[in-house]
Amino acid sequence: MDKTKILLIEDDAEISRLTAMYLDVEGYQVDVIDDGSLALEAIKTTKPDLIILDLMLPGMNGIEICKLAREFYQQPILILTACDDDISEVSLLKMGADDYLVKPLRPHVLVARIEALLRRNQNSHRTLPDTSSNTTLTINEASNQVTFQGKLLALTGSEYEMLKLLHKNAGKVISREQCCQALRGIDYDFSNRSIDMRISALRKKLGDDEMPYQVITTIRNQGYKLIHE
Repeated sequence: MDKTKILLIEDDAEISRLTAMYLDVEGYQVDVIDDGSLALEAIKTTKPDLIILDLMLPGMNGIEICKLAREFYQQPILILTACDDDISEVSLLKMGADDYLVKPLRPHVLVARIEALLRRNQNSHRTLPDTSSNTTLTINEASNQVTFQGKLLALTGSEYEMLKLLHKNAGKVISREQCCQALRGIDYDFSNRSIDMRISALRKKLGDDEMPYQVITTIRNQGYKLIHE
């Protein structure tokens, strides 16, 4: 059985060495890049199942790498940040990250996050017998493709799962807790704020980011609803 491939983009040699060593023990195949300018080509060449990406890199920073990678790479991206990095969770989600961890890394937490991201991504790619659709939004669960008003959308794994949940329950209110349950893996904590940020990112990609919302509405003190057409 082929090992799950992880691309670690980190310029701190000691962090890279220890992280790669730990993940190797856990059964992952790890490739390491220490220069941001080499990252995009490495992603295309190695085709990893998951990327661990540091924000502060020589050549090209993690923010730009993440943004540019999302033009062709749809697998999970886990960001590493320092405590003093001047970037918020909102910014990380908007640039296409699936999750983030603050240094110093705790190995067991890192592995739990990786497993949760891979599990959720695998579930989103699972072949199902039917295709869900309404008038303007189509989700093909066999190909993992989403089209809205005839346009193919580029979604992260968490955005895809969120939209799929709303779509399957179009016209019904989905609570934040239901959203959390749908996206949460083992030892993986999604907060209400995280859900709100992902809804915000989805609205932007659907062209529905100005009130009054026409696609995903907020039901006060209850949750969210995909308008049924």
